[in-house]
Amino acid sequence: MKNGTLYIGVTNDLERRMFEHKRKLVLGFTSKYGLDKLMYFEQFQYVNDAIKREKQLKNWNRQWKIDLIEENNKNWNDLSSDWIY
Repeated sequence: MKNGTLYIGVTNDLERRMFEHKRKLVLGFTSKYGLDKLMYFEQFQYVNDAIKREKQLKNWNRQWKIDLIEENNKNWNDLSSDWIY
């Protein structure tokens, strides 16, 4: 996982969005690269804060993103693996 493609996005319904990714229901970047595992997420009360954070993370270099994931998910487990789809 660590050497694969990383995706950063914003959603107002994480469970629905993961369902879409896992079922490849939406054509685009995630379905093209087979991205369907949740390694890290943050929650925000206000959408503007989430969008601001998304833009910040997208400007980070790859190693900073990897470090952020590994601070919280050392083994790169799919955090949505036990959700019901």
